Amino acid sequence: MVLVHGWGGSFAATWQQPGWEALLQDAGRQVIGVDLLGHGTAPKPHDPADYADLTARIVELLPDEPVDAVAFSLGAMTLLELAAREPGRFGRLVVGGVGESVFRDDPERHAAILAAVDGAPGAEDDNVGRLFAQYASQPGNDRAALAACLRRKGVRLTRERLAAVDVPVLVAIGDRDFAGPGEPLVEALPDARLVVLKNTDHFATPESFAFIDAALEFLDALPA
Repeated sequence: MVLVHGWGGSFAATWQQPGWEALLQDAGRQVIGVDLLGHGTAPKPHDPADYADLTARIVELLPDEPVDAVAFSLGAMTLLELAAREPGRFGRLVVGGVGESVFRDDPERHAAILAAVDGAPGAEDDNVGRLFAQYASQPGNDRAALAACLRRKGVRLTRERLAAVDVPVLVAIGDRDFAGPGEPLVEALPDARLVVLKNTDHFATPESFAFIDAALEFLDALPA
């Protein structure tokens, strides 16, 4: 079972602290935790060009046989990118905190978030920008590395590319998540279902009991 965190997170903060790892191990699953480039225990370069392909850190840890995977936000987009290229590597996928945002191109929003992460005066007046800035400032994070990750020039996911993800996918997104709604992403995937998490915003998703229960049930990994 591969677990991939979101931007500003880490395997420890996103999956170990809320109890995901322990629950999966109780269900008899071997857990493979990924720290994406610029996060957690991974190297933290400051050149945006180094972040062009975030899938490399996942590929390094994958076994030869297909695995199930759970990912959140940036990790979810990275997982879908890899699954679109190499669907045979996976059995079932759970992606949280992603939806229509996968296809959305909003330069003004992106610039506002970057300004907040960079510490521009007044930028944190924007609520979403303020939350991103708070994540960037968490202990152990390298703010410059996280900003470089946001500035990367990667390949965007499209509906045409996602059509290659021919494995079962659960899309879980909060009803207060700025990345939603989830329906456009579900419609783009050949075999996907949607779970909407009530009263849940983007950053609260990994700790949502509804998300944990839905994911474990989908993966047939409920503890005995």
